[in-house]
Amino acid sequence: MATNATLTKPTLLVLAAGMGSRYGALKQIDPMGPSGETLLDYSVYDALRVGFGKVVFIIRHDFAEAFKAAVASKFDKKIEVDYAYQELDKLPDGYTVPVGREKPWGTAHAILCAREVVKEPFSVINADDFYGRETYATIGAYLAGLPVDSNDFAMVGFKLENTLSAYGAVTRGVCKTDGAGFLTGIEEMTKIARSPLGIFNKEDGKPEVLLTGNEPASMNIWGFSPTLFGHLEHVFREFLAKSGNALKSECYIPLAVGQLVNEGRVTCKVLRTDSEWFGITYKDDKPLVEASIARLVAAGVYPSSLWAGK
Repeated sequence: MATNATLTKPTLLVLAAGMGSRYGALKQIDPMGPSGETLLDYSVYDALRVGFGKVVFIIRHDFAEAFKAAVASKFDKKIEVDYAYQELDKLPDGYTVPVGREKPWGTAHAILCAREVVKEPFSVINADDFYGRETYATIGAYLAGLPVDSNDFAMVGFKLENTLSAYGAVTRGVCKTDGAGFLTGIEEMTKIARSPLGIFNKEDGKPEVLLTGNEPASMNIWGFSPTLFGHLEHVFREFLAKSGNALKSECYIPLAVGQLVNEGRVTCKVLRTDSEWFGITYKDDKPLVEASIARLVAAGVYPSSLWAGK
């Protein structure tokens, strides 16, 4: 049983620029707010407001300078900032990068790359998603009471219907929970879309799945203690042994957590929220995101310039 109480403020660990496609990297430095703010600016601002003490960005060396200049330079005097670097050759002993491999190893590997710079309970987020202040308050409150050696993790589960795009199908980790709200499994559904008849997942070669829209969806906002790193190494080694020679295989954090839950190594509480999530799955989503932020600024949720007076 965990015994060591949290002694420091939690850290925000950001899966950030340069990890995937060029378009994905550009989304993370794309202005969305009235004073040129990115979605990541709003995430850091919200985390700072609810008591996070540090932000760690996981980036690639080849995108580091552009990222630091475009994003982190705006708030690096407001909150402690550090970096971890995801590179293909950061592998456990005994493994090497297969010839021809260019694709990053996935989000579970990215988190493992932060092992040396994160020593306190932490939340993991995507850099190009908007989660909202309430979401950070929810996960921050959980982390504030989490011992540093705990195996009791958490995620914020958004209502599936609040995470869809008007411009096409999306991929979501649809969560299953027990009666106490603990995660029992995550199913990766890759073609979820709304139609006049309801919300369906329509994957090639598989039966259509009708969804209610109320299912908790993982949008990659998690709460962990540092014990996660040891568990992830176990999962990642198994992944490499099974799929490491496939040039496009990836080890994803939702599936890794699902495996750890199924093996009885950890628990994961699903913290439900009705908050609106938004992000840019398709380029046509950008005007909707900009309009959503403008409404929040007009309502006084955010100032028109987040980092004015730095």
